[in-house]
Amino acid sequence: MKSYERLLKYVVVKTPSDEKGETVPSSKCQFTLADMLAEELKSLGVENAHVDDKCFVYGIIPATPGHENATKLGFIAHMDTVSDFVDQEIRPVITENYNGEDLPLGDSGRVLTVKDFPHLPALKGRTLITSDGNTILGVDDKAGIAEIMTMIERLRDEKIPHGQISVAFTPDEEIGTGSHSFDVEHFGADFAYTLDGDGEAEIQFENFNACKADFEITGFSVHPGSSKDTMINASLVAMEINSMLPGCETPRGTENYEGFYHLTNMTGDVSHAELHYIVRDHDANFFEARKRTLQLIEKDMNEKWGEGTVKLTISEQYRNMAEIVNTCMHLIDNAKKACENAGVAPLVLPIRGGTDGCQLSFRGLPCPNLGTGGHGYHGPYEHTTVEGMDIATNILIELVKLYA
Repeated sequence: MKSYERLLKYVVVKTPSDEKGETVPSSKCQFTLADMLAEELKSLGVENAHVDDKCFVYGIIPATPGHENATKLGFIAHMDTVSDFVDQEIRPVITENYNGEDLPLGDSGRVLTVKDFPHLPALKGRTLITSDGNTILGVDDKAGIAEIMTMIERLRDEKIPHGQISVAFTPDEEIGTGSHSFDVEHFGADFAYTLDGDGEAEIQFENFNACKADFEITGFSVHPGSSKDTMINASLVAMEINSMLPGCETPRGTENYEGFYHLTNMTGDVSHAELHYIVRDHDANFFEARKRTLQLIEKDMNEKWGEGTVKLTISEQYRNMAEIVNTCMHLIDNAKKACENAGVAPLVLPIRGGTDGCQLSFRGLPCPNLGTGGHGYHGPYEHTTVEGMDIATNILIELVKLYA
């Protein structure tokens, strides 16, 4: 079975994680796909394929005779999707011999445009896979799962020699908590790769340092007709706080290694308001400076409006895995060689986000990220190609050969 055929089977199983969920996994629907994947692994001959009580799927392929001392390599992809655009049935649409131009997405009224996605002309002639425009597709990260499964099938059918290979499919990556319950020791690999990137041949080992920053503003509400020098409007204080941040340092205004402050949510009235940000930067020193800026804003606002008016809570999320991967650069060198052996030029890029591998790297499992051939993640414009998925799968095969 080809990778895209597996993808079409997986994406119709909806698996949104729930940021407000208090269980592991955050949503029970992820077990449906997990059980399906464990059974598929068993059918492919993977030893001890199973789903644990936290919805992690694990399996191990023993080394072929004579390769028992080879590096124990792992491959990981996540099962959950974002929770946006999943309120309808997911209907994949296949466009053969795509012309590289703007493409209407079903009857949704949405159009996949070259203006918004400048890489589209490079996909001309390929078989494009999209949703019907009403939902996400689920390429992130079910394409990674499909490619790992197809790699396993090819290793078996083509009798390709290999060292021990560990496989895992994880829940709750999209809400940043999935890897917290990952059993690194049970996984049993020396090194691993996540399959959770964008275009095929992308290699990523530098990600953001990340935290959440939440401002809680307590106002003082009195009748507006008699509030001279008395009222403190919490919503106005919230607006003042946001105005103190650099206007150009938002996701829209930054790229590559440039960090940002991203206002994700805000609520408020006169008496109480909240601002919720995520803060990102590749450089550890710049990241610390961003946190100090937020702390200075808290200090200044309390000096201006009264102690206790503004409360800032900073919650660390993950760090830049480059700190770890820089000590084992064979992971990147071999990924480059694997791309070249598969007939494509490697593209080493920073991640403007995070993956399970960010946290796993700091837990003793160095784990850079590879592209799956997908684009436009986290919305109804998500898309991939049959050919891109084939290339991503070929790269995995070449990696296995190199480490054998």
